[in-house]
Amino acid sequence: MNAANAERLQAMASAVRTDVVVVGGGLAGIVAALECLKAGRHVTVIDRDTPERLGGLALWAFGGMALVGTPLQQRMKIPDTPERALRDWLSFGELGEGDTWPRRWAEFYVQHSREQVYDWLVSHGLKFFPAVNWVERGRFGEGNSVPRYHVVWGTSRELTRRMISAMQRADAGGRLKVLSGHRVTALENSGGVMSGVQAVHEASGAQVRVEAPVVVLAMGGVNGSTEQCIANWPAHRPRPATMLNGAHPFADGALHRLASDELGAQLTHAGEMWNYAAGIPHPRPHFPGHGLSTIPCKSALWLDHTGRRIGPEPLVTGFDTHELCQQVAVQKQPWTWHLMNWRIAAKEFAISGAEHNQRVRDKQFIRFVLETALGNHRLVKQMQRESPHFLVNDTLAGLAQKMNALTQAEQGSQHIDPAVLQGTVDAFDANFAKGLALSNDDQIRRILHARQWGAEKMRTCKPGPLQTKGAGPYIAIQVQLITRKSLGGLQTDLQSRVLKADGSAAPGLYCVGEAAGFGGGGASGKRSLEGTFLPGCILTARAAARSIVTGA
Repeated sequence: MNAANAERLQAMASAVRTDVVVVGGGLAGIVAALECLKAGRHVTVIDRDTPERLGGLALWAFGGMALVGTPLQQRMKIPDTPERALRDWLSFGELGEGDTWPRRWAEFYVQHSREQVYDWLVSHGLKFFPAVNWVERGRFGEGNSVPRYHVVWGTSRELTRRMISAMQRADAGGRLKVLSGHRVTALENSGGVMSGVQAVHEASGAQVRVEAPVVVLAMGGVNGSTEQCIANWPAHRPRPATMLNGAHPFADGALHRLASDELGAQLTHAGEMWNYAAGIPHPRPHFPGHGLSTIPCKSALWLDHTGRRIGPEPLVTGFDTHELCQQVAVQKQPWTWHLMNWRIAAKEFAISGAEHNQRVRDKQFIRFVLETALGNHRLVKQMQRESPHFLVNDTLAGLAQKMNALTQAEQGSQHIDPAVLQGTVDAFDANFAKGLALSNDDQIRRILHARQWGAEKMRTCKPGPLQTKGAGPYIAIQVQLITRKSLGGLQTDLQSRVLKADGSAAPGLYCVGEAAGFGGGGASGKRSLEGTFLPGCILTARAAARSIVTGA
């Protein structure tokens, strides 16, 4: 662009003056705006998506939260404490001694998740499902030592909509302005202090300057770009060639780089991320490469591209998602297979997010209980209809033929020998020949361990042979790695102020939610205890608002 055109566009640009500008309309941005509005501030929210998609990925998430010392835990006699949670967090995340601010945020999280998240959400009318789930236990017990996973009744969609409504109600006298469909192109700094942002309306090209002494970055992470995700992959870990996109293309890291390059903001832990190992292409994609993250069935056999069981340690979900991703990334082909029968799929198969968890999302408790008890045959039949990667056949030989037909059509190759597939299933089923008590398989041991907790027992089959009369037909799901959340981001202190390389805070610049690595630029470390993301958005956003309002 030449100088004359730049001057003309600058002259055409409209200007908005406000106390606080929030860049990003996801959960963290909405909570920050809400808290600033409640304190009497004028707030402008700039969001790149459409008005109906205000809320970002949180609008589509399942709504699980890792919370410590809640009434639900007490009711279920779960002996949790902040001290216990912190030990689990630091061990599982492998936080280093140099991770000063991530450690401080971890401490803040476990100490304050009860009153600043659980109690605060309850005060806004949110309810939680009356059972605490036990996820990310760790392969060797280094994960969650007790159940902490609380599910918002109504999913994260209900949470997000209530926060948006609260934000709108807090708008007394037109102090809130939401600019949808706008992309921030510049962060303005005058004399070392933030002075606002520049943005463009992507549909029309119209420019706007938002003048404000405070800028809150809430634009999400970088995992909406599979290219950025793979480029940032740590060099010492197996790097995948391709991935599905389970985030959103707008989360591309552009503003992270802008803040770092132009304002000296410290970007840290960019290679740490929370991806999932079992994605499938979305049957109705919202954007190119859009994927769905399935929740792998614990009882399914996880196979490589040849139909052989991945090992020597079998892959089982619910214990260490980070490790699952590494094991899948090292495979010779970018896809793996989940093999099960209909009995297992009806009991255990699920898809992450609000879209495919209708009973929880729509708060249909009786139907939820019935589907949990009798099997979610509705979802299994839906995926059979909608997804070409969800294969069903009455025989293993017929299933092998379908698996080969799929890879031939999509990758131009066939890898499944029916005899190998049959041998894999026979070898697993042989564990039950002398009775369950004498089985000697690590996957079976993990399943039995999971079933000791009541909430998990309801959703996990009692181990048994796949070739059980009446349990068919057989199902094979072709899955691959899928992006989800960034664990790294802009480094922040406990007031959510953005820090520079020398450790000083950038005046007037804050960062919250995933953009800040959920606190400190990487509060989770290498692994999350799972369910730390939504609370991390709330905690960091409320911390930023307190600092903005008090001036501290």
